[in-house]
Amino acid sequence: MARIARYDEEELRVALQLVADASTLQELRQGQAILLPALTGATLDTTAELLGLSRDRVCVLRRQFSELSKNTPMVIGKPRGGRRRELMSLEEEKAFLTPWTEKAGTGGVLVVHPIHIAFQERVGRKVPKSTVYRMLARHGWRKVTPDTRHPKADPAAQDEFKKKSRN
Repeated sequence: MARIARYDEEELRVALQLVADASTLQELRQGQAILLPALTGATLDTTAELLGLSRDRVCVLRRQFSELSKNTPMVIGKPRGGRRRELMSLEEEKAFLTPWTEKAGTGGVLVVHPIHIAFQERVGRKVPKSTVYRMLARHGWRKVTPDTRHPKADPAAQDEFKKKSRN
């Protein structure tokens, strides 16, 4: 038989306050993950089904709630997603790319190799070239290649040339 979750009055008060002041769905569900078993005696599986979450996620929400200090304002976990292993912030990347932006503005051809070398020197370690390509894509750079045909090409003149040039 499963253990019955026990909460003291202070935890229930904080959970009620969390549900009342919830500004996100995650905050609401975290408060409900505490209140449902405490007030109704619901099991972990029943709580998960009522909240529309997995059993494991309800456990995580309860654990996060219990880890919060009673004296600190409610902070619900860390936000998910984002750049967790960034070498530079977006502002630093923008500043880093400024010299090359100026060069590109004057019509210069940019090659990734010198940017890659400068990037490695800036961060102080080796990084794959794909890191530089992803950084360039993040800032709206794209690979510009010449067209396969000249814009002033005349197919009729080319055909005429082919017919007359043969012996």
